[in-house]
Amino acid sequence: MRDNLRDASLTWLLLALASGIAWAQTKPQTLVINGVSGQAAVAQIEGRAYVDVAALAHIANASLSFQPNRIVLTLPSSAANAPVALPPAEHVDNSALTRDFMKAGIEEIALMREWASPLAYAIQNGLPITEEWVADYRASAAQGLSMASVAAATDADRNAFQLLSNEFDAVREWSNKLVEARKSMDTAKYSISSGALREDPLSQKIIACGHFLASMLGSGSFQDNPSCH
Repeated sequence: MRDNLRDASLTWLLLALASGIAWAQTKPQTLVINGVSGQAAVAQIEGRAYVDVAALAHIANASLSFQPNRIVLTLPSSAANAPVALPPAEHVDNSALTRDFMKAGIEEIALMREWASPLAYAIQNGLPITEEWVADYRASAAQGLSMASVAAATDADRNAFQLLSNEFDAVREWSNKLVEARKSMDTAKYSISSGALREDPLSQKIIACGHFLASMLGSGSFQDNPSCH
């Protein structure tokens, strides 16, 4: 690289001399370009200062090329070496639920209520129930839970889905318990007192978790609650 620049400098000097330019004075001087200093030959011709173009290119870390009718000096772009300014990181709320999951979750809560309410009414009023009858409601709720699982796209969605799944498991346990009680004719205690079924610990847990889930999904942010565990 230095040899090429030296040859270019000599070529330029010979061309200048051949064209009849008279050098009044030539001497090396310190040249500073954008804070970078170096030695360059400076000539005084008719009161004007001329700098060796090859030395200029070397100090400026530029590229220099000679063409038939022109000399091309390409200076490095300061912007190319400047650090890239990154945009500020967008704030992400990790507790936010996605719209699709919220919709699927609310629909699942409605399906579990459609499963639990007719069963509770039948038990409290001494009406006959069968496993096949209950299975239809359970299958619909299971399908809704599956749709909610597919809609869960973020960590907040998945955490909320776990609570929704816990509620489904609780309703299924409660449903199986009532179906077995009906088979063994052990549901009289629920029909004697209108509050007996509601006061059952598992019923209380399901009701509390259901209310919490509806509130959480309506708020759009994941929260936790012991009733859903």
